[in-house]
Amino acid sequence: MTPRSAAKGGALRYAWIRAAGAGALLLARAHSAGGAGAMQVRSPAFADGDAIPVRYSCQGEDISPPLSWDGVPPGARSLALICDDPDAPMGAWVHWVAFDIPPELRALEEGVPAAERVEGRARQGMNDFGKVGYGGPCPPAGTHRYFFRLYALDKKLGLKGGVTKARLLKEMKGHVLAEGTLVGTYRKQDERRGRGPARRGGAAR
Repeated sequence: MTPRSAAKGGALRYAWIRAAGAGALLLARAHSAGGAGAMQVRSPAFADGDAIPVRYSCQGEDISPPLSWDGVPPGARSLALICDDPDAPMGAWVHWVAFDIPPELRALEEGVPAAERVEGRARQGMNDFGKVGYGGPCPPAGTHRYFFRLYALDKKLGLKGGVTKARLLKEMKGHVLAEGTLVGTYRKQDERRGRGPARRGGAAR
């Protein structure tokens, strides 16, 4: 590899990390600390890059979509999940924070209860709607992207429920073994029909 190609590769990796946000930065640090892998995150409700069904949005039942994954590394002691919308007008809008998911678990069914502790499945934090658990897509205008990021950690965090994304990322720092991402999109149904954006409470994301 020439110095020029190495520099170019480094620049591309930096650009990817910067674009992917804090979650990818955590994974990059894990790589530099001794190696990390990738997990595959899927949903039977929508494919990566496709539209999220109305059922899982503020215009539908507003329940969490079903998720499944594989590739959890053997050293994982817990999993954590963050869903946010980087296209929100005021910056990334958090839709879901979950942690202390058992590492042997390979799926979350749709409609995870909005409770700080879901027995055998997870503890849940606060979303940016000010509620515990999942809050569905509700963009004020246009098509937004929703990143479901799953992290394998080398420890169980043991935090109380109701924590924020910022607190969770802080506690995860230095403990990420692997990461996987599923991206869905959503556009309000009224916009699709050409009637302009519909809003819920004026603060939806």
